[in-house]
Parts: sequence; structure tokens; C-alpha cells
Amino acid sequence: MALYAIGDLHLCLGAPKPMDIFGGAWVGYMDKLQQGLSVIRPEDTTVLLGDLSWALDLNHSTADFAWIDQIPGRKIILKGNHDYWWSTAGKFYKFCEQNGFSNQWILNNNHYEYEGWAICGTRGWFFEEDQSGSHDEKVFRRELIRLEASLQSAGELPKIVFLHYPPKYKGYECPEILELLRKYGVRRCIYGHLHGASHGLAMEGIWDGIEYKLVSADRVDFRPYPVIL
Repeated sequence: MALYAIGDLHLCLGAPKPMDIFGGAWVGYMDKLQQGLSVIRPEDTTVLLGDLSWALDLNHSTADFAWIDQIPGRKIILKGNHDYWWSTAGKFYKFCEQNGFSNQWILNNNHYEYEGWAICGTRGWFFEEDQSGSHDEKVFRRELIRLEASLQSAGELPKIVFLHYPPKYKGYECPEILELLRKYGVRRCIYGHLHGASHGLAMEGIWDGIEYKLVSADRVDFRPYPVIL
């Protein structure tokens, strides 16, 4: 058994927005993902850290989730900033049932267990698109509530937190999220979202006793990062 993580697949089978147009590492990315994810076995668990499909709603995301369904093993999914298809867990599970998709699970206000570890997380929050500083306080506070609910649900289990947005990078940190990680004794924090030149802003390694790792698809060469082997 193994626990893997990868973010930002940006699948486009149901929406005409291939990432190849950005050039560089993204050229031929669907084939790269297909090859990279081939290491995953039926007994493994893979956490998908948001920005999975460019589709604007679930109906148009069917081809993308059919592609995800072919990844062996358990898939745990959290929301990214471009996951416009996201609605509610109930609607997602009904969508999966109607389309015959199995072993895909939403990480939202809850946790999952893997070999004595708790898999916790949420989308998180990021200020990159709000230079004025007048961010949406309601959305931000909701993310904090979701993350704490996830951490609380795990009880005394050792915790790994998965976020879409980085809680810390060069020149910025989100103190409220970092405080929750410290409060609940989180050991590791895995995140995505950063691409291309922004990889240089990533804070990786151990900071204040917590290990951080960026696993956006182009950062990990379109291969799932082995969190636990």
C-alpha cells in the first residue's frame, strides 16, 4: 500500500482549455499524466489536491471524472480555485453513482484514515488575486472552519494536511491556517496551486516543526508524489 498526492491535473476532456497552450512542461501533459499515474496500484490511496477539471459544472465534467476513475485505488478529492464543477458532496456522490464511478471521495469537513494517519484538509485561502487587501472575509472564515472541522474529526490520530493553496510561501503566509496546523499538531502539509516560475516561491522542507511539500502536477513532473510508501 502507498499514499500518493498530486494536484492541478487541469483535465480538459469536457472543456476546450488544454494546458498545452502554456508551453514548456505542459506540452503533452495528458500523456505525461497517464504515464506518471501508472505507478498507482489498486491497494493505494491518491489525494488529488484540486484544480482537477476545467468543466463549469458536473454534467460537463463526466469525461474528466471517467479519466480519474481509471486511476487505480482510492481517490480523495479536495477543491481547487478552478474547480467550478464543485457543488456538494451529496451531488458529487450521486453523479458518481449515475456514471458508474467508484472509489472517489470528497475531503470536506472530514478526514480519511491511512495506515494510522489522518488525511485532513480543505481548499485553503490565497491573496494573490486581491492586491487591494479587501478579500472576501466570509469565504476565508469558511475555509478556516472547514479545516478545523477536518482536524477535529481526526481526534488523536497523527495528521497530514492537504491544501490546494499554499499556506506559506516566499513573501507571504496565512497566519490563521498556520496556527491551526500548530494547534492540532500537524506533522506534514502538502499543497498545490503554484506553477512555472512560481515554483521558486514555494516553501518546502521543515518550518516550525512542520514539513511542507509542493505537489502541483508540473512541479512533480506529472508523477504522483509518494507521501508514504
